Amino acid sequence: MLRYLADLANAITTAGLLCSSVSLYLALKGQVELAVAVALWAVLADHLDGVVAGRAPNRHPDTAKVGKSLDSFADIIYGAVLPAVFVLQLSSVSLLSLFTSTSLLLAGAIRLSYFANFGKSEDGRFTGVPLSYDIPLLAALVLAQPLFHPVLFVSIVNVVFILLSIAHLASVRVPSPNRAMYVAITVSAIFASAILLQRGYIHDFASTVTKNRICPDVTSRATIPLIRR
Repeated sequence: MLRYLADLANAITTAGLLCSSVSLYLALKGQVELAVAVALWAVLADHLDGVVAGRAPNRHPDTAKVGKSLDSFADIIYGAVLPAVFVLQLSSVSLLSLFTSTSLLLAGAIRLSYFANFGKSEDGRFTGVPLSYDIPLLAALVLAQPLFHPVLFVSIVNVVFILLSIAHLASVRVPSPNRAMYVAITVSAIFASAILLQRGYIHDFASTVTKNRICPDVTSRATIPLIRR
């Protein structure tokens, strides 16, 4: 079973799944900026694995089947599960965020089911907005977060993703990315990821310093009586 991961395209898809797993861990820890930064690499892996698979010479049909299924699982995780968790985390698990996250999960599952059976339209376009738009849009919102009041930002995030969940199922025709779009997506994702990583580490460092100032090391104080004895 694991031998199918030796295929380069499938290995890239697996790397994307690992990025999604790390991103989920960071999101649940409350480190949203770091989580979104890592999630962007899952998006890049999703774009890259298809390009590599399409150019692989003499790719075995069984390997292609496994890769197609693996890619679908990767899509639902980074394209629906991760955005839903981010919305819940940013909204402090409010009732509105429950509605938004549920909408994202249902829209993602329905959309991927439709695509698995019908694929692209005859002119090579997607029906509905692809799930790959979710994380880049979230990254743009998180980058702009300092510009908004916290309450307003949470409202914007929920409204945007409710509308996006509707767009996933809408009958709009979305063109497939061409080479120039792939380059633009890659450069933008790397640039945004670098900024979010830097901001995330700065926030973590600041919060650690603040904690140490408010709560001095309890361990060092606890050892004093032992020394006096």
